[in-house]
Amino acid sequence: MKIADVRLILADIPVKRPHKMSFTTLEAVNFAFVRVETADGLVGWGEAACLGGPTWSEESSESVAVTIERYIAPWLIGRDATRIEAVSREMAKRVQGNPFARAAVEMALWDLNGKALGVPVHRLLGGRVRESVPLSWSLAVESPDAEVAEAREKVAQGHRIFKIKTAAHPVAHDVERVRRLREAVGPDVSLRVDANQGWDRATALQAIRALEPFHLDFVEQPVARWDGEGLAEIARAVSVPVMADESCCSTHDALAIARRGGVSILALKLTKSAGILGTMAIARIAEAAGMSCYVGCMIETSLGTAAYLQVALAAAPVTWGCELFGPLLLAGDVVRRPVQYADGVILALDGPGLGVEIDETLLKEWSRAR
Repeated sequence: MKIADVRLILADIPVKRPHKMSFTTLEAVNFAFVRVETADGLVGWGEAACLGGPTWSEESSESVAVTIERYIAPWLIGRDATRIEAVSREMAKRVQGNPFARAAVEMALWDLNGKALGVPVHRLLGGRVRESVPLSWSLAVESPDAEVAEAREKVAQGHRIFKIKTAAHPVAHDVERVRRLREAVGPDVSLRVDANQGWDRATALQAIRALEPFHLDFVEQPVARWDGEGLAEIARAVSVPVMADESCCSTHDALAIARRGGVSILALKLTKSAGILGTMAIARIAEAAGMSCYVGCMIETSLGTAAYLQVALAAAPVTWGCELFGPLLLAGDVVRRPVQYADGVILALDGPGLGVEIDETLLKEWSRAR
């Protein structure tokens, strides 16, 4: 399968309600979509979702597009699309960093290969180890009353896991939010919190200890991504499990975290780890180290969600579920039939490739003029 054409489409899709995190309040998600076509007309798609520009990471949808169009696409033309590992390694040499851009291209190659063989990508990863994945809904609402109302509404719809975005306000404010939510949803619903690097070491210890009475599943990324020692130190000092997200982007990061100890959960994200290959490698490191995994998101459309879902279905250590709620929060989608949810889980996809079909008419509605 020789690659004949690579195209980039930039798009912006609003969220249904503002999504408040420690580093930004999201009104819309910015996307770079990659369309890769082979000489015989087969098309694969990839996606990079960015949260309001270079906020979560150094990449934006615009930088993803420029990197691919100028530095990846020219040498990708004419390459064999079946050689995903070889192409991925060459991308890493030709383009330092830029994992979101590389992930979007690699995603399209997996889509192409699954379609060519008539199988879902999870079959190419060894087959699925689960039929569905428990879904966590992220609570990131400015109004505490609206947040409680949203949680109750989701519980009525079958949701049983919630992750609360923290560190945008003082610790006492977040503790009160969690207290109210625990009271509203009862003892049988799982609660987790995510600080998105928003605390320093002292504040993280204060916050987590204050939150311990509310029986949290875990606390995600309480300190800055660069503070690996602090992350391990905090994890050893509290009773709530600690998960690394922004601190764990590469296999090197995962290995260093495992060696330090303390942290017991790694968050997997395709775009931060330059694609499915890197993400699956991190999952294997976690498993070898006796750790477990959780599949996060960057609020993708059904296209990106489908790619993340392939990993969530196939990676054995993903025992904490996922937060692949992007299509439920976005005001629109780009596929003919969105990913499916039921009773608090996201269901497996068994169609060829990533398992969803892009609707280019829908995509055009959200696309930017270039």
